Amino acid sequence: MNIGITVYPTYGGSGIVGSELGRDLADRGHNVHFISSFLPTRLTELNDRIHFHEVEMMTYPLFEHQPYDLALATKMATVARAEKLDLLHVHYAIPHSISAILARESIKQKMYVPVITTLHGTDITLVGADRSYLPITRYGLQQSDGVTAVSKFLKAATIETFDFDEIEVIPNFICQKHYKRLEHSPLKEELAPHGERLIVHVSNFRPVKRPADCVKILAKVREAGVNARLVMVGDGPERSACVYLAEKLGMNGNIVFVGKQANIADYMGVADLFLLPSELESFGLAALEAQACEAPVIATRIGGIPDVVSDGESGYLSDVGDIAKMTDDSLILLADEDQRRAFGHRGRELAVQRYSTEKIIPQYIAFYERIVSRTASATA
Repeated sequence: MNIGITVYPTYGGSGIVGSELGRDLADRGHNVHFISSFLPTRLTELNDRIHFHEVEMMTYPLFEHQPYDLALATKMATVARAEKLDLLHVHYAIPHSISAILARESIKQKMYVPVITTLHGTDITLVGADRSYLPITRYGLQQSDGVTAVSKFLKAATIETFDFDEIEVIPNFICQKHYKRLEHSPLKEELAPHGERLIVHVSNFRPVKRPADCVKILAKVREAGVNARLVMVGDGPERSACVYLAEKLGMNGNIVFVGKQANIADYMGVADLFLLPSELESFGLAALEAQACEAPVIATRIGGIPDVVSDGESGYLSDVGDIAKMTDDSLILLADEDQRRAFGHRGRELAVQRYSTEKIIPQYIAFYERIVSRTASATA
């Protein structure tokens, strides 16, 4: 198939999933055309099956805010016709589904390109649910030729908010060859030069991720006598608050802020423990990646996380904001190497068994084929 994919190239799990989906589809012989403002961070190289089409923005003084959604729709239509796309698969509803629908409608007299929208979380629970976006988000769902969600939790939230239930759940996934434990890594020596335990957090540092909780947990872990360091991967609005809190708690030398990183697997692969204290996660992709790398997960019991992290087997779950319990759970695993390794092995086993590319990507391909066949019959 010739598949068009649009993602936010830098922010959040939707861009990661869309990028890695395209890469895996290309490995399976499909032609993938990424249409975005610039190359997604997880796409380190292009080849004869992975193509990139940049959305170019017009500069005009009348526009206080450049109309990216219209430029994106125009580019989608242009690429669809030039490359004879079989479908447009957009990740994150706003504005991508609306742009794709506009592109589809603008060229339907020449060809019909079905639109598949994948919901990832905040496009429904935060942005889409906002009063100013709710009607247009509902329209995008209704007008898409197919809709998927990354978790049962997100499907339920979409039904509740938008009264729309024609949704197929296809969960996020990991490549088991890419995400794995790195026992001997120069990065490990760089981050833990004195053999410290490495606690890792990965996010976009938005308030909903509660990254400051990680700093507080580290302070209490070290107060209990454990020689640990915290590695904070990512960037966003809460980073400066985390830096200030680290200084206030005297954790400066024990926290490393490494910013955005293209290859998250390198950091997951050397983690002894992974922290995810979010107050909302529709799936918990970072937790899945950590488990695939045999890092036990300390997380909150919200959203889709309980489907990913088995409490008492591959990590421990707590209520949002329960720093005391998350600290105690961290200390249990950091103090008992045998139990930490057992949790790590079990986490990878569950991650591969439930969410490997071999299990999930065929579900996307089958969904594509079903939607393409259905729309072809309807438009014949």
